[in-house]
Amino acid sequence: MSSTPFTLALIDGLGGGEMVLIFFVILLLFGGKRLPELARGLGKSMREFKRATSGVENEIKRALEEPPPRPKPAPKNPLYTTPPATIEPMTTIDPLETPAIPPSAAKRSTDTPPPEEPAS
Repeated sequence: MSSTPFTLALIDGLGGGEMVLIFFVILLLFGGKRLPELARGLGKSMREFKRATSGVENEIKRALEEPPPRPKPAPKNPLYTTPPATIEPMTTIDPLETPAIPPSAAKRSTDTPPPEEPAS
C-alpha cells in the first residue's frame, strides 16, 4: 500500500519507476503537442464525472431525508343520504309457501282433461 492518503484504485501497486515508464510511453504515442490537449480533456471528463456522481448522491440523500407522503384519508360517508325517487316494496320469498300459478298457466291446465286412472 502507498503511504499517501489519496491513492487511486488503478495505481495502488505502482511505484515511481512504473509511473515514469507509463508517462514516457504516452509521450511517445501522442507527442509533445497533443499531450496538453489530452490532459485538458481528461481533466474536463473527470470534473464532469465528479459532478454527475455528486448530483446522484445528493438526490439519494434528499430522497432518504424526505418523509414519505401521507396516505389520503378515506372519504367519510355522509350522515344523511337523500332517498330514491321511488320506493319499491321489498319482496321476500318464503320457501314453505306454494308458488303462485300465473293465470296463463292456470288456463292451460283446465283446457286439458285429467289423465284417466287405469282400471283395476
